[in-house]
Amino acid sequence: MSGNWTEQHIPDQRGRVAIVTGANTGLGFETARMLAAHGATVVLAVRDVEKGRRAAARMTGDVTVQALDLTSLASIRSAAADLRAAHPRLDLLINNAGVMYTPKRATADGFELQFGTNHLGHFALTGLLLDRLLPVSGSRVVTVSSTGHRLRAAIHFDDLQWERSYSRVGAYGQSKLANLMFTYELQRRLARHGTTIAVAAHPGVSNTELVRNAPAPVRLPVTWLAPLLTQKPAMGALPTLRAATDPTVTGGQYYGPGGLGETRGHPTIVSSSRDSHDQATQRRLWTVSEQLTGVTFPAPVTTPSAISGREREG
Repeated sequence: MSGNWTEQHIPDQRGRVAIVTGANTGLGFETARMLAAHGATVVLAVRDVEKGRRAAARMTGDVTVQALDLTSLASIRSAAADLRAAHPRLDLLINNAGVMYTPKRATADGFELQFGTNHLGHFALTGLLLDRLLPVSGSRVVTVSSTGHRLRAAIHFDDLQWERSYSRVGAYGQSKLANLMFTYELQRRLARHGTTIAVAAHPGVSNTELVRNAPAPVRLPVTWLAPLLTQKPAMGALPTLRAATDPTVTGGQYYGPGGLGETRGHPTIVSSSRDSHDQATQRRLWTVSEQLTGVTFPAPVTTPSAISGREREG
């Protein structure tokens, strides 16, 4: 596609059902808003239902709210059960929610907060909903990573929960590297069956609430220089939206801003770190993630009668 990809390039989404996690503010809000504006049925999967309702009220289209706390496997299972009951088929699962540079804390299940929320929570949710996507032609799982996947990032299998020592930056980098490894491994598992695809995206440096947990030496300069260093959430959401809707996407790709060191600009295919493509580590992370969450993914089944959004609409 020539030229800069913008909101105007989003195809008609009527007949498609999209779930967006963390959609009551920032990037998730803009992602959900634009999908709904183009005709999708959108579910805001959020921890704070009241904030989610206020966000939904600011959108046009078919928008509902689902309680989802990614720091709790019980909440994830409950939300997945609700979503499965309400939506026999899904077109888009957008794993957008995340936390960044938090103080050392654990989830309800004892996972380090950033790894538990950003990776394990979305891993579990995807596994519990995947069979609703598999029969649907053109369905996608889009997971939001970050340029932070390159920053002091590794998968620390000897101390995944950072129990021996803790680094806010290192833990965040691990979680975002895990997002990419999950996407690449999921795409490899799906590729033989030709229906659902897995894609990753990152927003560049966007002016959102995500930095609120950063240490003051990081948070304050970013806040002061935000107009110069960051782009608006509506621009930051475009890589995710392109990954979710562009008909040229084939799966296993990574979208991010195309300008100024991937900090800002219109979305394009970008590269990820060499470590993110290590297939042995991807497979090991997948196995460990299944063990930690207790969620086993359904095996994709080739189906000649995959259901398109247009067929369902009629």
